[in-house]
Amino acid sequence: MTGRDPRRSPEGNMTIEIAPEALLPVAFVFGLLVGSFLNVVIHRVPEGLSVVSPPSRCPGCESAIKPWDNVPVLSWLLLRGRCRACSTSISMRYPAVELLTGLLFAAISWRFGPTAWAMLYCLFGAALICAAMIDHDHQIIPDSISLGGLAAALVLVPAVTAWTGGDFVTALWRSSLGTAIGAGTLWTVAFVHARVAVAMGRTFEHWPGEGEALPTPREADYWLWFPGLGLGDVKLLGMIGAVVGPLGVLDTILASSLAGLLLGSAQALSRGALGRPFGFAPAIAVGTVAILFLPRMWLLQVL
Repeated sequence: MTGRDPRRSPEGNMTIEIAPEALLPVAFVFGLLVGSFLNVVIHRVPEGLSVVSPPSRCPGCESAIKPWDNVPVLSWLLLRGRCRACSTSISMRYPAVELLTGLLFAAISWRFGPTAWAMLYCLFGAALICAAMIDHDHQIIPDSISLGGLAAALVLVPAVTAWTGGDFVTALWRSSLGTAIGAGTLWTVAFVHARVAVAMGRTFEHWPGEGEALPTPREADYWLWFPGLGLGDVKLLGMIGAVVGPLGVLDTILASSLAGLLLGSAQALSRGALGRPFGFAPAIAVGTVAILFLPRMWLLQVL
């Protein structure tokens, strides 16, 4: 996180007083509620819509969803996955995102206890879920998530470090270094891959555009746009580096590469999925969660 391994128990004695037996259920329920909001973010942010208003509506009949029909997971089960007003089918992904968020929050609370670090990791995990789902659907990662998360991490990580007895300046330096390593490593890989591929005569759809020449080093596109990998992934790795630190983000890149191989292979084997665009953010999210919970030696042994 800030020089310490994020898989260790958080340092410092600043904890929240809560009975151990109540921690996981509270975290799980809170995660369900947050997951309900994440569904709104995932649906609206790519469309440029407000996440505050209007209230949630049925995509079929446009009727407002009543509060009692908007209880995470439970309402979907009771309504059998259909709108109360028009019986339009409601995607199973809505309760799946809620359940995933609840389980992630509970797991983080179990791993790190009732601490400020756990709350920070939960916020971080929520951002990863949004980025992964939006990238899966649209092959984009909104700057409001990646750059917004980066800005928040550069403030919150040093603040939490100082609150738990660490040094603010050292934490800020390590978060900044993690950002540079995370974003810089992925940018370098993408840049070299794109230039080597072009030099070997490979062509890419939509790059360059029809009738356009390849960008030159004097043009921004030469440095900032790569076929097959968007800057959204680079920014997301920068955000992750700010949270997990320089060593953690290197582990994340390795774990994400492994997760990407597995997820990409699964998609290639899926019926009708071959050739479908593949967002890398889901693999990054899986890899990041893995390095938070699994010992480093496990990753080295797998790779």
